[in-house]
Amino acid sequence: MNIKIVTDSASDLPKAVIDASNVEVLPLIVYLDGKEYLDNVTIEPDTIYNAMKKGSVVKTAQIPLVYFIEKFENYAQSEDYYIYLAFSSVLSGTYQSAVLAYEEVKEKYPEFEMTIIDTKCVSLGLGIIVVEAAKMAEDGATLDEILDYIQKTTSHMVHVFSVDDMEYLLRGGRVSRSQAIIGNILNIKPILHVQEGALVPFDKAKGKKKLLSKLYEYIANRGTKLDQQIVGIAHTLNEEEALEVKTHFETVYGTRKFIITQLGCAVGAHCGPGMITIFFKSEV
Repeated sequence: MNIKIVTDSASDLPKAVIDASNVEVLPLIVYLDGKEYLDNVTIEPDTIYNAMKKGSVVKTAQIPLVYFIEKFENYAQSEDYYIYLAFSSVLSGTYQSAVLAYEEVKEKYPEFEMTIIDTKCVSLGLGIIVVEAAKMAEDGATLDEILDYIQKTTSHMVHVFSVDDMEYLLRGGRVSRSQAIIGNILNIKPILHVQEGALVPFDKAKGKKKLLSKLYEYIANRGTKLDQQIVGIAHTLNEEEALEVKTHFETVYGTRKFIITQLGCAVGAHCGPGMITIFFKSEV
């Protein structure tokens, strides 16, 4: 049985990695000043973030049900088995739409079987799992082996990040208006991680130097065998800081495998320019 891995654009995988992994990526919807785009298909992250810096309004939407139905009908007519690794259901309705689409297509094609997984992950936390599952499929792993790997890894994927401007967290309901105003005035950077698929603030730092110090402390406390895994680093118009974090992993832990990219439009629209985010496993 030939196993195909599918994900959505909230995985934030660079195009070169997508092509090399033979993964299909379904685009979320992005609205810039009211005009609709397909994430990383008809609009690029640089366009979004530069527009946000100028005050443009950016909104996002889940993958439409009708799009899923069309895709899944195509899958149903294939001899391949599909695993769809979805963006966290806590942050998007995309997973639920995929499940509804599968149920509808199943009525038309009763023998159609695929697996849809709510990974509770986001960005490269999802992307790393997608890449490794695709590699397992390419190497001939069984369906059970791949699903076991996914189940284990999703529960051990660590996400930690900070934003440069708390206004974007305010828009997403992650902080109060008073927190955002005071934080920006005092140059306080919130530090967040993902718990059960949700973005949760847990610490803060004043200024870039203190922020990186706290991020490195968090990595030291949570990471295991960081020299034996892929580390993800994503940013929004913040490549210099991303490369600084990469150097830290190389120097301190001997890490050699990285995926470094700019955050995609659908995820980055809620975080704004200047964000830094790091992904690694707490158990290998």
